[in-house]
Amino acid sequence: MTGEEKRHGWVRRLYDWVLSWAESPYGGAALFVLAFVEASFFIVPPDVLLIALCVGKSRRSLHFAAICTAGSVLGGSFGYLIGHQLYELIGRPIIDFYDAGEAFQRVGELYRDNLVLALGTAGFTPIPYKVFTIAAGAFAVPFLPFLVISAVSRSARFFLVAGLIRLFGPQIRDFIDRYFNLLSVVFVVLLVAGFVVLKYVH
Repeated sequence: MTGEEKRHGWVRRLYDWVLSWAESPYGGAALFVLAFVEASFFIVPPDVLLIALCVGKSRRSLHFAAICTAGSVLGGSFGYLIGHQLYELIGRPIIDFYDAGEAFQRVGELYRDNLVLALGTAGFTPIPYKVFTIAAGAFAVPFLPFLVISAVSRSARFFLVAGLIRLFGPQIRDFIDRYFNLLSVVFVVLLVAGFVVLKYVH
């Protein structure tokens, strides 16, 4: 077995372990913790458990989205702290683990070009969210705007998923799994278009 196969093996086991919490009475608490740690260092995105919980209890979908958002925003703040105060000790090893050095520098450039746009689309890009949070601290992004815009972008992501399940039921799960990247692209395009319109108007 190659090193890559071994890596995929333990990631899959980790993924299955995360999913197992959907059958637990502590699913909501597990979702909060997962969203928190994923925003700063953990590998499995909270969407996995969020979708499973929403499918199992679709009437509580928006409740689960709120839990996920709160955990992610607080976890993002912890990621910011790592980048701002502990980058060499903790932040750099995390970035290296995900082989995200190039993405880290690109995120830094995005922050310099347009802070609002960078953070507003952070929850919808293929770049792991933890790269955005650690980079925000490392590149000394103002914390309050970081916190507010992160809350908006992360809630948009999680409430989009939960809202679709709440409206259409468990049958929408396959659609989300298959087309989430497309939905993300559409959201980002609309967001960028909004910024362009605002800039033109003013």
